[in-house]
Amino acid sequence: QLMESGGGLVRPGDSLRLSCAASDLSFEYYAVGWFRQAPGKERVLIACMSSLASNIYYADSVKGRFTVFKVGDRKTAALDMSDVRPEDTAVYYCAQMLRCGSDSGSGAEVVTWGQGTQVTVAS
Repeated sequence: QLMESGGGLVRPGDSLRLSCAASDLSFEYYAVGWFRQAPGKERVLIACMSSLASNIYYADSVKGRFTVFKVGDRKTAALDMSDVRPEDTAVYYCAQMLRCGSDSGSGAEVVTWGQGTQVTVAS
């Protein structure tokens, strides 16, 4: 089971951290992925990190602004978002995945989904 937190209403240019807490130590064995779904659009993979952090992927839309990482307790992962833009407005989902890659966006490799957290960027 995964639980996201940290969403909310922010202004353009602000920073925000989303957290994803697992009920066990599963981030030691699984990749973590962050997806988002904007209104009227499909859910897309924006960032992921492999289980040993040897492979990290960012979508072009967030590269250089977002950072995915795992916390040392092996139960928590996070997504640091900086310089947010109105187009970042979406429901954000964390996921435990079998692997992380640029071709992991279909969701077929997701083992567990979080419930989602809303991020709204508006002035």
